[in-house]
Amino acid sequence: MIKIFDNEEKKINEKLKDNGYKLTLQRKLILENLLEHEGEHLTIEELYDIVKVEFQDIGLATVYRTMQLFEDIGLVSKLNLDDGCYRYELVHENERHRHHHLICLKCGKVTEVQGDLLESLEQNIEKRYDFQVQNHSVKIFGICSECKKKE
Repeated sequence: MIKIFDNEEKKINEKLKDNGYKLTLQRKLILENLLEHEGEHLTIEELYDIVKVEFQDIGLATVYRTMQLFEDIGLVSKLNLDDGCYRYELVHENERHRHHHLICLKCGKVTEVQGDLLESLEQNIEKRYDFQVQNHSVKIFGICSECKKKE
């Protein structure tokens, strides 16, 4: 298990405090596991199974409520990758938008695409339609390199 770094914990504490909440043991364990499994796009049930190993008294409802709180205050974002459940990922301060995702139609692997591929499109939309873009979500479906090798 990794531990939340002092400066990260301070920022998270401030964000929670600014919204009237405290960093409880359960919230801290959930955050630590989100950090440890960053990039895996966990469901709440998967996160619960991971946290339960270390903290057996935690309930599934606590994980649901905590993730809802984290989403409400902007610590995590909820993703719908068209697989029948919501997945979560941490939101980083320097991200203007969510990143894009490549989704393999054979194995379900999700790969994060770094960089904002739509920046010039956004600028064009803002200029042409006088519309201020706040965010966007891009999912690209196809076959990953591992599955292509198997064919």
